[in-house]
Amino acid sequence: MTTTATPGVSTTAATLRRLYFVRFGFAIAWALLAFTTATHLGPLAVTLLVIYPLFDVAAAIVDARASRTTGSPTLLYANVAVSLLAAVGVAVAAASGIPAVLRVWGAWAVVAGLIQLIVGVTRRRMGGQWPMIISGGISVLAGGSFIATASADNPALTNAIGYAIPGAIFFLISALRLGRTAKKN
Repeated sequence: MTTTATPGVSTTAATLRRLYFVRFGFAIAWALLAFTTATHLGPLAVTLLVIYPLFDVAAAIVDARASRTTGSPTLLYANVAVSLLAAVGVAVAAASGIPAVLRVWGAWAVVAGLIQLIVGVTRRRMGGQWPMIISGGISVLAGGSFIATASADNPALTNAIGYAIPGAIFFLISALRLGRTAKKN
């Protein structure tokens, strides 16, 4: 696929590349720390579960600001709202237990995944977006899985936490692939 490299696109690609590297590092570090708290919903586990969608809010804001010159950031702002609702929802759901948290986390994964998939499709000419498209699709499926497993006997947070690792890898791959577009002027 040929990438379009106008100054606006290369600037956006450079910003997204840096953002995706940060998202990769954050998701890996978060997952490693969160796995240590996955057995019950203590204060640290709840805090980590709230921080993850809040980090997504910050990343979507950076992404939206960078994307103004190359397209409409409307879906990214929708992602900000969805992730804010998810953070609040997880905090509230934590009082009801792991099943409630999994339902909120799953709903967030479905909606955020759809947004990521659509944004990736609209950016595919930029290059480096196939990992984001695939990741968005996987997020939708994973979210449905989290909702379904919430009804299981002894539901656990480990799958929801583990979901961050493939996402991190897709961000890393996309960041690496955006390198070519970011260097073009």
